[in-house]
Amino acid sequence: MSEQPFLSIILPTYNGVAYLEQALAGVAAELTPEIPVELIAIDDGSTDGTPEMLRAWSSRLPLRSRVLPHSGNWVASTNVGLTEARGRYVCFLHQDDLWLPGRLAALRSLSTRHPRATLFLSPSRFIDSRGQPCGLWRCPLTPGQELTARDVLPHLAVQNFIAIPAPVFARSAVQAVGAMDETLWFTADWDYWARLAEQGTTVYQAVPQTAFRIHSLSQTAQGSRNSDDFRSQYQAAIERTLRRAEAVGCGDLVEVRRAAQWSCEMNVALAAMAHRRSVAWQKLFRAMPASPRVWRRFFHSARFWDRTLARLRA
Repeated sequence: MSEQPFLSIILPTYNGVAYLEQALAGVAAELTPEIPVELIAIDDGSTDGTPEMLRAWSSRLPLRSRVLPHSGNWVASTNVGLTEARGRYVCFLHQDDLWLPGRLAALRSLSTRHPRATLFLSPSRFIDSRGQPCGLWRCPLTPGQELTARDVLPHLAVQNFIAIPAPVFARSAVQAVGAMDETLWFTADWDYWARLAEQGTTVYQAVPQTAFRIHSLSQTAQGSRNSDDFRSQYQAAIERTLRRAEAVGCGDLVEVRRAAQWSCEMNVALAAMAHRRSVAWQKLFRAMPASPRVWRRFFHSARFWDRTLARLRA
């Protein structure tokens, strides 16, 4: 068997020719013999030129790919990739997102300084459909320290503040927590970060290493049209994360829960407005915080302005 890769990159694809080549080129630019990686592409039955593009790039990248029957579920494709990963560490890269220069060297340096950490996080730059920067998606965490689940989960219960291409996590933790929940088409990654954070320490480096693309054709943007389903996705992730926070001894979570409820209804309302659908005003007003402390918790943990202003600029 060949040398174990330092990093396994899981790339779920579907009809991705508009952006896929940029994602692949970003990885190719980072390759170095000193830091072996593997790229695992799982294609969900694309009907455009995505499989051909992956085959063409396989001569330039340590890339292997599989084509599955179309299911419309990126989480299922990602789970297939997780079962095939051999690296010491694992990360996700969606076809419309990008690596920024220096990512691989930064990850190697960070893992050397924190060899026992389970989860590495960083901010991610927002980019629009043309690749132009439109904001920065930060994490409400103290940088440069090994943080416990008690430090991370109360923030994560309010809102998923982690862009999907940003985290890198130990494969030993993947083996411990198992597959992502395929019923969560919108919040599977959110739930997964919480599960991984329980397995050990988290390290946040406050330098962006990836770019997260905002565009109207993404699977999650399309899925948010159904407000009831969208709300149930949020509620599932929030309740699971709150239970984990309670289990690790985070103490009184009343303010966290209220901030999370407001975050849920606010995001459901914004999605409804974006799709020109009716807003559940009664639920929104009922969830509105009365306490300044809850408002502070919401704005700090949810990174509301980071996410909202970037979408307005895009």
